[in-house]
Amino acid sequence: MTNVLKSLMIAGFAGILATAANAQEVDWAKVDAALGRKAAVTGDVHRYGFPRTDLTVTVDGVTIKPALALGGWVAFKPMHGGAMVMGDLVLLETEINPVMTKAIANGLEITAIHNHVLRGSPATFYMHVGGHGDAEKLATAIRDTLGESKTPMQAPAAASPPPAVDLDTAQIDQIIGVKGQANGGVYQLAVPRKDPVTEGGMQLMPSGPLGVNTAIGFQPTGGGKAAITGDFVMIGTEVNSVIKELKAAGIEITALHSHMLTEQPRLIFMHFWANDDAIKLARGLRAAIDKTASKTN
Repeated sequence: MTNVLKSLMIAGFAGILATAANAQEVDWAKVDAALGRKAAVTGDVHRYGFPRTDLTVTVDGVTIKPALALGGWVAFKPMHGGAMVMGDLVLLETEINPVMTKAIANGLEITAIHNHVLRGSPATFYMHVGGHGDAEKLATAIRDTLGESKTPMQAPAAASPPPAVDLDTAQIDQIIGVKGQANGGVYQLAVPRKDPVTEGGMQLMPSGPLGVNTAIGFQPTGGGKAAITGDFVMIGTEVNSVIKELKAAGIEITALHSHMLTEQPRLIFMHFWANDDAIKLARGLRAAIDKTASKTN
């Protein structure tokens, strides 16, 4: 074995050990305490939910459940001796500037601000934030930033029993091609992309908790119908093919934008809305998913 090869092997092992050390350096109990709630943990990603349970938002006569379109969140992934954080804060119009001012003062980055749905009453907006550094300090910064809004800072109590989802979820799973799950009266599905996505040189894995899966929510509205919303995750060349399929299925496109600043490949996020027969909508969504490089059954 040459000295060069030995050096490369040593460097490789050092990198693996450094990654493991980074993960161990984060004191997640302190992060939990700073944010006032326990994380949902997937792999090395810790995700915290901040649903706007204080708001009653209606769209076209449908009262939106927090799990459908009002679920703010932040997710932490260990990196470089600290952590990367990214998330999506749900805000009223009057909360945008105070929250942005506090976020900047706290060293967080603003990566996007936009709507998700149309005709919402009251109107809601979504501020994407990011940051790198000490995980506990980032968590404290996020809690302080959210304090400029009326986002409930007490962890939401679990509903007992959880609201039923009166839909043929097995058929929806079969059509979409992934297994969904019920959450707060909403049936949620996440469709991952085939290609890896990186941000700041780090692969965003697991992709779902970090917000780079196509996300779909079905909220029953009676008689086999459902209100649907969510966001497609696409590269630029997929956008108009997806728009055509959704429009053909009677699904409204409500927003088209970025969520991050330096991800590779460049991703475009498309939000949508409809309230119709759930199975019909599922078929329209699957036709659109098939226009993207997604992993489905």
